[in-house]
Amino acid sequence: MFANPCPCGSTAAYDACCGPLHRGTAQAATPEQLMRSRYAAYALGESDYVFRTWHPRTRPDDVTPATGLTWLRLRVLEAVGDEVEFIADYDSPGGAGSLHERSVFERRGGRWVYVAAQT
Repeated sequence: MFANPCPCGSTAAYDACCGPLHRGTAQAATPEQLMRSRYAAYALGESDYVFRTWHPRTRPDDVTPATGLTWLRLRVLEAVGDEVEFIADYDSPGGAGSLHERSVFERRGGRWVYVAAQT
């Protein structure tokens, strides 16, 4: 259990924020909450959570994180309807970088899942 701030960028502690989602004791109420929890899962190496929250139609067979990649910060730029635009900063053996994406989410079986990056 973590008393530390949640990696998703909220001011809440991990156990009061993304921790319950990762443990399966709560479901994301909005696409933004799911996106933040998926970022936190990447940052903490919770690959099973990333896999479970990816739409089966678009999910890859393997969601193993890249070796040596460290997620540093998440900035949500916009959350409207079923889309969330964000920038996630990282450090890697090849240097620092950022991922800028507009993610699309969908309700499936009463819960939000990640579908894909909008092109």
